[in-house]
Amino acid sequence: MIPFEKTLPYDIIMGDVYVQECPFCGKNNILLPIKPRDITNAHEGIKKLLVFPCCGNKVTILDSDADYLLTDTTLRK
Repeated sequence: MIPFEKTLPYDIIMGDVYVQECPFCGKNNILLPIKPRDITNAHEGIKKLLVFPCCGNKVTILDSDADYLLTDTTLRK
């Protein structure tokens, strides 16, 4: 079972990847510095370091599906 507390919902809009809210600082509508191909690579097993541009916090993307990114860090309670 996937640990829900380590997931991050995302949206792809016109080729850009967004999250609705930063899990660290709480800012809204964050454009992530990754591309949709990075999400596909994560689903295939290639890890990706994600640095949030709003606050500089880092997580590693371990896996993905059509709606969520699985990270190595607890993001929710």
